[in-house]
Amino acid sequence: MALTLYMHPLASFCHKVLIALYENATPFTPRIVDFADPQDAAQFLAVWPVGKIPVLHDSAKDRTLPETTIIIEYLEQFYPGARPLLPRHKSQRLEARLWDRFFDLYVQVPMQKIVGDRLRPEGARDPHGVAEARAGLRTAYDMIERQLDGREWALGDGFGIADCAAAPALFYAGFVEPSPAGHVHLAAYVERLMARPSVQRVLAEARPYFRNFPYREAMPARFLEDADPA
Repeated sequence: MALTLYMHPLASFCHKVLIALYENATPFTPRIVDFADPQDAAQFLAVWPVGKIPVLHDSAKDRTLPETTIIIEYLEQFYPGARPLLPRHKSQRLEARLWDRFFDLYVQVPMQKIVGDRLRPEGARDPHGVAEARAGLRTAYDMIERQLDGREWALGDGFGIADCAAAPALFYAGFVEPSPAGHVHLAAYVERLMARPSVQRVLAEARPYFRNFPYREAMPARFLEDADPA
């Protein structure tokens, strides 16, 4: 199999690429990276010294690609499936890339700031930075609510790259900074994302690892029922 994805089932940015792969049933080999294992971590760093996952390796073309958006666009170009994840027209592609980056930068990044801060030892935490991250998420929720008015998916009727980014971003962010009750379009969108077969598959694969999520106590039972006990 030509494609190998270096990933971890708990990692939100890995979820984004996995959703894209599952949407089109693209064959690939998952390679779980265990950063707690020095030997395994060293093997991955030999592939991508920056040390960030996911990373896609294509043995057929001898290409190694980091960064989720780049990986999905590469798959779209060289391993297209029946369900295009980027629009055909250039102007629509710009809009797709905009919302893809929006979910990455303004939902995933502040969510990870909040989660990461909980993992810090006492005395090394950043309450001011966490407060800024929470405020940023609330602003993002307001903008997403307006964007989704009259839309089934992030850009309209078709599921695409922006929705691949939105699913893990909103899934995890909802546990660290729930969206306001009045955001009805956002709430309905999240439920549509959670019902998507590709997303359900990703979450099922992540479930055994949810015990390691720092905000596990905020996760509803429906996401934990098959998880290992804490």
